[in-house]
Amino acid sequence: MKKIVSTVAIAALMAGSALTAANAATPNDQLVVAMSLSNVLTLDPASTGSRETAQVLSAVYDTLIKLDDDNPGEFLPALAETWEINEDNTAITFNLRDAQFASGNKVTAQDVVWSLTRLMTLNLANSSFLKTRGFSAENAEASFVAVDEDTVQINLPQADDPRMVMMVIALPGPGSILDSQTVLANETDGDLGENWLRTNSAGSGAFTLTEWRSNEHVILDRSDSHWDEAAAMRRVLIRHLPESQSQRLQLERGDIDIAYSLLAADLAALQNAEGIEIETVPSAGFYYLAVSMKDERLANPKVREALRYLIDYEGLNNSVMRFYGTPHQRPLNSTAMGILPSPGYTLDVERAKNLLAEAGFADGFEVTLHALNEPPFLDAATAIQATLGQAGIRANLITGNGDQVYGAMRERNFQLIVGRGGGGQHPHPDSNLRATAFNPDNSDEAKLTNYQGWRTSFYDEELNRMIEDALLIADRTEQVAAYEEIQNYYADMIPAIQPFSEVVVTAAFREDVEGLTVDPWRTDFGDVSKNR
Repeated sequence: MKKIVSTVAIAALMAGSALTAANAATPNDQLVVAMSLSNVLTLDPASTGSRETAQVLSAVYDTLIKLDDDNPGEFLPALAETWEINEDNTAITFNLRDAQFASGNKVTAQDVVWSLTRLMTLNLANSSFLKTRGFSAENAEASFVAVDEDTVQINLPQADDPRMVMMVIALPGPGSILDSQTVLANETDGDLGENWLRTNSAGSGAFTLTEWRSNEHVILDRSDSHWDEAAAMRRVLIRHLPESQSQRLQLERGDIDIAYSLLAADLAALQNAEGIEIETVPSAGFYYLAVSMKDERLANPKVREALRYLIDYEGLNNSVMRFYGTPHQRPLNSTAMGILPSPGYTLDVERAKNLLAEAGFADGFEVTLHALNEPPFLDAATAIQATLGQAGIRANLITGNGDQVYGAMRERNFQLIVGRGGGGQHPHPDSNLRATAFNPDNSDEAKLTNYQGWRTSFYDEELNRMIEDALLIADRTEQVAAYEEIQNYYADMIPAIQPFSEVVVTAAFREDVEGLTVDPWRTDFGDVSKNR
């Protein structure tokens, strides 16, 4: 009966009925969100890694702890009221609050252990976050321990910074805690509930999953049993509305409250629209110009330094990167601890020409430049192609889809590329540095395609050591100093990847919406209300 009622409700909201036409507003107690749901293929927390799915998982599942948006790198209580890291940084103990799942079952330490063990056993997409920290199905029993009904201990399987592990389990997906009794009651052929969890939920979050129709909508209803203050919204309706112009029109008209898939042109048009606010926040990773060190010309540090001064950082970010990125030149995200001020690189063609002459290329040279055939990559690459040309570097632009462009980079078969990446899902320097600069084995046979250092054939043994050592420093002040030293060392050696913009996420929403965290990985619809 519940789904029939929900379907009737959604029909009224989605049809542009008298309800929205008369009031020119969504219902006071319902939040209507528009985004593309094309990447939502399952709602199993172990399986999916899209940011759209993360917003649903955050609503229906709790994690042990949450990241503090106001203090990046710090944590807030969730299912765990308190926690403690032992003196030698080898274990973290969590003390659970009195909470229950939507089913009415108590949240226990056994549920936490089962959820994390299930994640590693199924070995699906979200297990990779813990696998990179040394966790596996084989060591899960020793790693995840229920000390008693309300106490969980996570034992680190390798030397690490415990805060990195905490950042992983604070994420929706890898950190989502499941009702083990409910999931196992819906298990099929030993699948640990994977098939059932595609379209159902078993969490303790502020909302419960009422209905998901692929590429149509998701309906979330407020949970009456959540341990925290009840959500202000009785219902959240997430609509599949991938067309930017449709989102813009319906936001202006009041048919939706929040729009997440707007293109730059529509965002610009909405900037002065009455009753609408636009917010842009940093996200994970960077837009960058990368070189392949396999090319002897580009392996020359003088040439790489010349390229550093052939990017129009200000022009790119003021025009091409608007709503896509914000000026950034360091290898760490702006939310990472120890981030240094910008080095202040600028477009300086004469300086670049002199550096090229010192390297033996006074007349420049010809090179290929790869870029995705979509905004903002193509426009950024075209702009960089022009500034390279001012110093005599003739860049032949090669465009294509992700497989073609990043495939060439993964195969180490490119010269220059305008790309996006660099880690940063967690506000910790190691997240960026492992992705961008670390390269434990530079051989072609290593196939370390997850490391952009390997992809660019960039290898520095001293830098590897510095990154590994910094991770294990227990004193926070000393660790911050180590990461500052790494940034200076990295800049001085003229790296293979030069960021020019930090990735941002932008959302537009009605001005009466309050409490929205725009970053999809941090969104909590339980905090959202309407000031009407």
